[in-house]
Amino acid sequence: MEKAALLRVGVLVLVVLAVLTAVEYWVAVGGLGGATLTLLALLALAKAALIVDYFMHVGKLFQPESGGH
Repeated sequence: MEKAALLRVGVLVLVVLAVLTAVEYWVAVGGLGGATLTLLALLALAKAALIVDYFMHVGKLFQPESGGH
């Protein structure tokens, strides 16, 4: 992947994490009754999955190796 594409993906991840954090704040402050904890847990799982995939490159573990070795 070229540098411009990597930068776009990085910025997209940043924006998505920021939006999810803002939604988490809104849910926590707004108090949606019994659904608050469930929504916060789902948002946390979504953020964790994004971080694990993008920053820890776990998705690459399941791709076939490309190399001459």
